Amino acid sequence: MSLSGYTRLTPGPDNLRTTFAGYPSGVAAIAAHIDGMSEVLVASSFTVGVSLEPPLVLFAAQNTSRTWARLREAPVLGVSVLGADQDAICRQLASGPPEQRFAGIESHHASSDAVFVEGAPVWLECTVWKEVEAGDHSVAMLEIQGLFRDEQVEPLVFHGSRFRRLEPLAG
Repeated sequence: MSLSGYTRLTPGPDNLRTTFAGYPSGVAAIAAHIDGMSEVLVASSFTVGVSLEPPLVLFAAQNTSRTWARLREAPVLGVSVLGADQDAICRQLASGPPEQRFAGIESHHASSDAVFVEGAPVWLECTVWKEVEAGDHSVAMLEIQGLFRDEQVEPLVFHGSRFRRLEPLAG
């Protein structure tokens, strides 16, 4: 195998971020209503198909995340896999003061206190199944208790440190 065109890099934070940006991923908003406020964490590390029995998905959260510290205590979490036209919503949910993240964003507050983003192609109602320490992050495995799907909406994709949309292959 030829390595022409490849440069071996050391796995420091900047090189890791740049390299990982070459892998496309979906983007999920993990949210719940806690103490009178909707809390949300946006994860581009969201992974489906971890297990079918029990039905598990997972994501990684920084150990310093105050939002995950609050969300992990919620009895039920709403996971919204964001849609192709929700890049601005994603940016808003991921930044700014926590009390302003849902300002102007249509959401559904379930009776379980799970919170979902309207217009997302997939909603998963989940409970924390297990959490594993993984360096400067924690990997949270969530067990799916209920799911909803809108086949008419395409997912938002994060690749190359920017949002993208899926396009059909030519041919």
